[in-house]
Amino acid sequence: MDNFVTILIGMAKIVSYNVNGIRAAIKKGFLEWLEAENPDILCLQETKIQAEQVPLALFIELGYEYSYWEFAKKKGYSGVALLCKKEPNHVEYGMGNEKYDDEGRVIRVDYDDFSVISAYFPSGTTGDIRQDFKYEFLDDFKAYISKLRKQLPKLIISGDYNICHTEIDIHNPKSNKNSSGFLPEERAWVTSFLKDGFIDTFRHFNKDPHHYSWWSYRANARNNNKGWRIDYNMATSELKEHLTSASILTEAIHSDHCPVSVELDFSLS
Repeated sequence: MDNFVTILIGMAKIVSYNVNGIRAAIKKGFLEWLEAENPDILCLQETKIQAEQVPLALFIELGYEYSYWEFAKKKGYSGVALLCKKEPNHVEYGMGNEKYDDEGRVIRVDYDDFSVISAYFPSGTTGDIRQDFKYEFLDDFKAYISKLRKQLPKLIISGDYNICHTEIDIHNPKSNKNSSGFLPEERAWVTSFLKDGFIDTFRHFNKDPHHYSWWSYRANARNNNKGWRIDYNMATSELKEHLTSASILTEAIHSDHCPVSVELDFSLS
């Protein structure tokens, strides 16, 4: 057999990390962290580099012989990537919509029984124009995924969604009720996405409050754990029986985000 199950000896560890600039993260010990964490697939967001700046040799040295990068046309902006221990069957750059693909927001790898997307959802914090752009992205992304699931039912969408879903996902829901990232329309989108057959893998295992994946650099927010949970590994319901654990890796400090992980065991059925 040469399917994804046997490639990863029946198990898969996927980690998603908005690094807020891969070169800056490397200077803060990112590579040492990656070697220790050792995921099978690493999904990156906000890489903020261009093709000629990718430090491929550093990743190959750590066992990530197969890495795939989607860049924004604008330098120093956005960008997503997938670092893989094993070669996928197919790599898909973008989602087929120039408006978003020019900003480097989506990349996907397909294995025989398993697909992983690294996605960086737009932020609406800079004003109404970008908030409207974010709403357009949410609608178009949902339509794209709905169509994609017909051919790839076993799918994980990992990344920075820039949305807190419920009140326990944000440190102060009352004062942030009118903040981009916690607006009623955004939260309703996540609810609808889950109802369409996705699993918030962290909440599948952990229902407790005060677990966050992003903190402002201001007011000592991280040390005081005044954060937002906006990074997710969303899995289609077809993968539910294979989920074994999901975590937020708060000890990793190379960004204003921290990584989020999910593990699957394909020997389970």
